[in-house]
Amino acid sequence: MAVGTRILTVEDDERIRTAVRLALEDEGWTVDEAESGEDAVAIFQTTPPDVVLIDIMLPGMDGFELCRGIRRSSDVPVVMVTARNDTHDIVAGLEAGADDYLTKPFAPKELSARIRALLRRARPGSTPHARLVFGDLELVPDEGKVLRGGSEVHLTKTEFRLLCELADNPGKVFSREALLDKVWGYDYFGDGRLVDVHVRRLRTKIEADPANPRHVVTVRGLGYRLQT
Repeated sequence: MAVGTRILTVEDDERIRTAVRLALEDEGWTVDEAESGEDAVAIFQTTPPDVVLIDIMLPGMDGFELCRGIRRSSDVPVVMVTARNDTHDIVAGLEAGADDYLTKPFAPKELSARIRALLRRARPGSTPHARLVFGDLELVPDEGKVLRGGSEVHLTKTEFRLLCELADNPGKVFSREALLDKVWGYDYFGDGRLVDVHVRRLRTKIEADPANPRHVVTVRGLGYRLQT
């Protein structure tokens, strides 16, 4: 566990918020609480967290708007929490910039496992990687940078890891399950929507024409690959 890890949990239901705080504190993490998006913004600005948990249904500023606001200035890992396994809510949360999602009710152990996976992914890797060039796209893993046509492109940590995995084996087809394992963590039991939405977001940032991608291409029925 990272020393001094701070979690911001944004939840308007006091009972749920308290239960989450106690479960996270039991893991040794420091927890800040917010009952609204507006409170969360104020806390985020004064005490930057390492991970943010955002309930979608918040009074006033909802979880989607809060997540988009955070993404404008930070690539901190974000988990969206929804009260139902609603495909629209899940996809909308991921499109807003979340790295992962949880559906209520969830077990404290599942929440802790997700956060640990996020923290592991947020840390820089120890294995050095060479600068990679694919057409107008330049990837500098050691510096955490991506350039397109010489201009730096801002990616979230999850988007960057996804691109690095594909770039490590250009031309290789990765199934959604393989990318879930490599990018989201081996102890993560997720679904392909995480991969699909992040690929879609990645394309909007690195492709000249996201609808007709040149770099990250779909191999129908199999998955994705990085085109050289």
